[in-house]
Amino acid sequence: MKKLALMMVAGLTTSFAIAQKLSDKDVPQSVKSAFQKAYPNTKEVKWDKEGSNYEAEFDYNKTDYSVLFDAKGNLIETEVEIEVSQLPKSVTEFVSKHYTGQKIKEAAKITDAKGVVTYEAEIKGMDLLFDSKGNFIKELKN
Repeated sequence: MKKLALMMVAGLTTSFAIAQKLSDKDVPQSVKSAFQKAYPNTKEVKWDKEGSNYEAEFDYNKTDYSVLFDAKGNLIETEVEIEVSQLPKSVTEFVSKHYTGQKIKEAAKITDAKGVVTYEAEIKGMDLLFDSKGNFIKELKN
């Protein structure tokens, strides 16, 4: 399980480094169709290409979302912004202990296609990733 999470994080790290902004016309119809099926009433979408995958960023029910699809329109992961207070307690304890004086600016819950949950806590200059129980996985520089 830990290896899967680390591989997922490594893949995301690589894809973030090469993300490209896209216009709607540059997104494959299979991806747009899958997105519209999952979020039918969403109007304003920002598309990025991350490696061979497509990321849609949007607001849904007044919450920031990001979903990642492969080129065939298969969902890879969903990232939802959450309140810092919704993070597992061990996440905030870890940040207090290991990043003294830092405050968590933003938080997100990431769910992959298999239902595996990870959490992201953004502090100054980096994102910290944690597993579903709040155990530290990795630090990613912004």
